[in-house]
Amino acid sequence: MAPRRGRSTSTLCGMSIKRLCLIVACLAIIAAAYARVPADAQERSNLNCVAGPLKRDFGKTPCYVYACDDGRSVVIITAPGNPAMPFYFFFVWGPNGFDLRGEGTGNKELTDAAFASLKSLSEADVARLYRDAASIGGKT
Repeated sequence: MAPRRGRSTSTLCGMSIKRLCLIVACLAIIAAAYARVPADAQERSNLNCVAGPLKRDFGKTPCYVYACDDGRSVVIITAPGNPAMPFYFFFVWGPNGFDLRGEGTGNKELTDAAFASLKSLSEADVARLYRDAASIGGKT
């Protein structure tokens, strides 16, 4: 019997292939942006951020939170189906604590509101996001 073509029903951790591809694409964007980090931070350029997702809203924008394998950094991706997509935010740990970055082409009003909400988080809040996302699964 020939394999069926069309929409796959395979899942990985309960995710459809389409959602997994979206996450992989977003992580590729993150890796490309992170590669532009100054030379003194290059040793951190091999982060894997796949533990999660934790579903949260920031600035009234639905997002997915993923924990990274450095034990602290967090990636927040705008959830599929909302006007803020595609956009990601990245809390990366550095010598002076967390640095928040963001990139994408989603609705600017929504992503600005999400950025402001994320920027107001304390280090303890970001650490809690990390722990909650890491507890869902994936490899950190």
